[in-house]
Amino acid sequence: MTMGSNVSLTALSENVGSAIVSLGWSSPTGEGDADVSVLLLNGDGKVRSDADFYFYNNPVAADCSVQLLGKEPTGDGSEDRISFDLTAVPAEVERIVVAASRYEGARFGELDDLQVTLADAGGESLLRFVIEDAGQVSAIIFGELYRRGAEWKFRAVGQGYESGLAGLATDFGVDIEDDEADPATEAAEEPAAGAAGAPPAVTREATLQAVPAPRPPAEEAAAPKKRTARPRTAKKKVTPPGPPARSLAENESWRQARLFPVSALKNDRDRETRATSVLLSVMAQVPRFGRRITAPFGAPSGRMETFTEVSLPHGDTPRRPDGVIRVERAGKLWTALVETKTNGNPLKSDQVQAYMDIAARRGYEAVITLSNDVALEGSPLVDVKIDRRRKHQVALWHLSWAEVAHQAQMLIRHEGVGNAARTWLLQDLLHYLQHDNSGCHGFQNMGAAWVPVRNGISDETLCQGDPRALEVVESWERLIRQVCLRLGGELGQKVLPAQRTRRGTDPGARRARLADQLCAEGRLQAELRVEGAPGLLTISADLRTAKLRTSVEIPAPEQGYPLTWAKRLVRRLAEAPADLHVETLVEGETGGPRGTLERLRPEPADLLPKDGSTRITGFRLSLFKGMGSGRGSAESGFIRSVDDAVHRFYTSVVVHLDAPASGRSAGKERATV
Repeated sequence: MTMGSNVSLTALSENVGSAIVSLGWSSPTGEGDADVSVLLLNGDGKVRSDADFYFYNNPVAADCSVQLLGKEPTGDGSEDRISFDLTAVPAEVERIVVAASRYEGARFGELDDLQVTLADAGGESLLRFVIEDAGQVSAIIFGELYRRGAEWKFRAVGQGYESGLAGLATDFGVDIEDDEADPATEAAEEPAAGAAGAPPAVTREATLQAVPAPRPPAEEAAAPKKRTARPRTAKKKVTPPGPPARSLAENESWRQARLFPVSALKNDRDRETRATSVLLSVMAQVPRFGRRITAPFGAPSGRMETFTEVSLPHGDTPRRPDGVIRVERAGKLWTALVETKTNGNPLKSDQVQAYMDIAARRGYEAVITLSNDVALEGSPLVDVKIDRRRKHQVALWHLSWAEVAHQAQMLIRHEGVGNAARTWLLQDLLHYLQHDNSGCHGFQNMGAAWVPVRNGISDETLCQGDPRALEVVESWERLIRQVCLRLGGELGQKVLPAQRTRRGTDPGARRARLADQLCAEGRLQAELRVEGAPGLLTISADLRTAKLRTSVEIPAPEQGYPLTWAKRLVRRLAEAPADLHVETLVEGETGGPRGTLERLRPEPADLLPKDGSTRITGFRLSLFKGMGSGRGSAESGFIRSVDDAVHRFYTSVVVHLDAPASGRSAGKERATV
């Protein structure tokens, strides 16, 4: 699409009762980010109340018509996704504005590949709009959904706001409350004061204003308004769970009774059957959890029922999928078949193909596969043939057990489900998934190529172009995504892989390049973006030395003296491990002074270059750890060692550091709303 153009959703797909809108961008440094927001507007171009403003502190509508799904890793970075159930949007809402904002002086002109895409309930991509040359704006309306009679249409907007989130929200009628007077916010009090570059009209319908309607007269504005508690754009403080209550058991050998026992599981068939039944039953009984799992797959909000061991006709032999999910909304049914694998067992293409054919014949919407493996962009876990000639298309989705555990952990520890009994159900589900005997451990095997590649690197016999190196790179990417899920679930924060490639780069070509680099250097490396951390967390696995290195680079403060910086850094790291390596980064040189924290504590001045004129650009903090030798997740395995290294580095080092100056602290541009 081009700026200002519009299109009817029903002209693109018959399956648009719900839709997924994705906002994406990339950053040359891998650190650029923004926040998405959604506003529901009435006929006057205003929100009905502050509750119509959805953002990170208010991510889900009460009727589930809007749900911010968070960031989803892609092959070249990440994108923010929003689920819309258009059948549940109240009749008085005529427009839905989809926007994003940056913070603390950051501008969209610093990001690349700004785009918005829209997919139907089956996951089929329907449209794409790329914003060229965003300029020095801190908020952008990417697009809007609006009613035209009985159908929904999408307009590509691309309108920028110099006044940021506060100005955008104010112009659409959201009540702003600032602790300090902000000139930018005051300027935004005038109609469209922050708007920059409104789109031209392309069709008669496109003449509808993308900018907000004029403000009411002063008399009306002066009238007192009765409002409930206002939403806050400042990040909610996460309260960690308190210590568990004192156990009444006589000794440690007593085991608490569980709703979902694991002691009776004897083989893989038992594990698959139990895991499927446990998960689907909790999804039906905890609506917020069930919605969190199914919304990314295009399921509408509504009454959910789940089933196991259902027999469906297929030729001469009936098929029995592991489970079925059905959601009813306004008399219509959304149905997905579920195929489950546990204990590292791979999915079988013929099984999934049969379920795809059954779903297509019966008019079902999706097939969901669930296993320990992690799907990668451009690298499907199973190959299936989709008949594009069929009028009814079936979407194939994959879910990892690690993702299921992550969503349960986020709701239990950080977001809540609003009901003690439902919380208890989720806790028992999470305990079951994390038990050694459940088989639901997530990605736990680096593959058959791991040992030959390690030996080849050690013997210097591994050649570029060896397909086994590509297998190891793919396994490494799966492992990193799982590490992000586990760390994010513990912290209640977004943790995502950061990749320094432009959006649109072929994932296969990128992995082939990394495989050649592995053969040449013998090293696997990844960067993690942790929300609130002072920089990217880097994890490097050197297969030649069998060492893991976790590190983070801290930029030097803009003011003050180098000796003050060094002393303050050492004080902040008072509880960090003594073997932490601290290195001074200097301008124009490969490295500056360095040493262990144990040696630097009595003499922080040793971090300063001998040449006082050399400019310090920052500090690098690193921990080293032995690398597991096995390909699995056992105590001595490589997967366990990587997970432990990242967890130890974050909890013992990163938590003691200051958040970045350009971070997500509440500032003038992130006012109290």
